[in-house]
Amino acid sequence: MTRASDLRSRFLELHHADEILVMPNPFDVGSAKLLAEVGARALATTSSGHAATMGRLDQHVTRDEVLAHAEVMAAATGLPLNVDSEDCFADTPDGVADTARLLAHTDAAGFSIEDYDPRVARVRPVADAAERVAAAKSGGADLVLTARAENHLYGAGDLDDTIARLVAYRDAGADVLYAPGLMTPGEIERVVAAVEAPVNVLALPGTPTIPELAALGVARVSVGSLTAWAAYGAVVDMATELFGAGTSTYAERALPGSIRDAAFG
Repeated sequence: MTRASDLRSRFLELHHADEILVMPNPFDVGSAKLLAEVGARALATTSSGHAATMGRLDQHVTRDEVLAHAEVMAAATGLPLNVDSEDCFADTPDGVADTARLLAHTDAAGFSIEDYDPRVARVRPVADAAERVAAAKSGGADLVLTARAENHLYGAGDLDDTIARLVAYRDAGADVLYAPGLMTPGEIERVVAAVEAPVNVLALPGTPTIPELAALGVARVSVGSLTAWAAYGAVVDMATELFGAGTSTYAERALPGSIRDAAFG
């Protein structure tokens, strides 16, 4: 078994284990190594966090840049890595399959496809989006495929629409279903019951705790861009103190040297 196939098998198994999979989202190699050091069992890239490392906004990164990022991030640790591949950078199902095939040539364990079309700033019709999910599954070989319903993020549908989308994407071949923006226990419980497949929930302020999500039947939790924005927020807090009061108490919250040495040594 190759390294990639081993990672992919392990990643899929983690979605069907008794313990909920908490999968944080590093934004560079350093953050990936740190998260692995402190206990992560799998990692996922973040399109927004990756873009931020280049001083850009989300949805302003090319496919070639994402593929290069996937290569570097997959090599950073021995953990399964899921790649945030936005809408697979393609207008057509054939283009989606091409992107999936390219990702399958990396050591990534999984990837995602969104139903939001950034070219026209709208969520795709469900039949169109499901066809693209099927293309991603076809091209992605043994990669674990996560299909994302983005309508909650863009105010483009209610919970019934979310559930209909996720069920359609499951039937099209997705291994994991994900609707960023689900917040309440009632919403999450309805989705888990309806989808009957592993569900990922985005851990936002106000969402249930990890133990509560586990009790609701959630298989996986991720944090999206929040790792990056927490880190960048710490940089701004440091500079604000330095340029304002002129003190350096921010250093008291710095990464302990023991963790740094263990992760980067």
